Amino acid sequence: MGAPELISPRSPRVSAARRLAKRNFRGKERLFLSEGPQAVREAAGHRSSGGATLVELFTTVEAAERYADIVGAARAAGARVHLADEAVIADISTTVTPQGLVGVCRFLDQPFAEILAARPGLVAVLAHVRDPGNAGTVLRCADAAGADAVVFTDASVDLYNPKAVRASVGSHFHLPVAVGVPVEEAVTGLRKAGVRVLAADGAGDRDLDDELDHGRLGTPTAWVFGNEAWGLPEETRALADAVVRVPIHGRAESLNLATAAAVCLYASARAQRTGTTR
Repeated sequence: MGAPELISPRSPRVSAARRLAKRNFRGKERLFLSEGPQAVREAAGHRSSGGATLVELFTTVEAAERYADIVGAARAAGARVHLADEAVIADISTTVTPQGLVGVCRFLDQPFAEILAARPGLVAVLAHVRDPGNAGTVLRCADAAGADAVVFTDASVDLYNPKAVRASVGSHFHLPVAVGVPVEEAVTGLRKAGVRVLAADGAGDRDLDDELDHGRLGTPTAWVFGNEAWGLPEETRALADAVVRVPIHGRAESLNLATAAAVCLYASARAQRTGTTR
């Protein structure tokens, strides 16, 4: 495999990649970091209208040997591959224990209008989600449930925050995502596209079990998720067609955001697959 070609964190290539940990540089360059074998594998196989998503890969010699298939896929996608010293990878990485692979990827969000034009059946709207780990996990849940799209409103965390990217474990590359959409615009647009909008809130006057039992989740649905600590503000709840709570059958005080999102999204996914509407 040979010796590392990049051995200094002060290298211009390394410095350029390291700056992508900061939002303002990501926005300026329209590039973000994706770390670890699973995320880099997904990035290497992803293409958009702008071409290949993965443009650059930094890898240790050991990681290049262990994940030769991923490095090969990166090269096949046209990405520049750099063998780097472990200290260089540690300098670029935003994790405590880097896995030896760090990719530089093009932004992949889509205009909200394109998502609406595709007539989505299941959408997750992150209305006021501020924690990047939660945001990435909700994106992963939406992907797993088979959602058609995810919308990050302008009141939520950056889609490309490194913690959000890590938490999604590659789901960034699997489904359409719109960013920076005002909450009211998101709700209005989805409703005009024939999508029923449900606000997920622990204080909701509708019960998720009742929604399922009465066959109200089988139609196109968007779930709106709020802040981890204080949920959804009243003005956002008022925009929705209904405010729905996940029932707590045991003694737990509440569910965390990602768990509640998974429950809601899977409930809709099952209802839509079985065609349970009335």
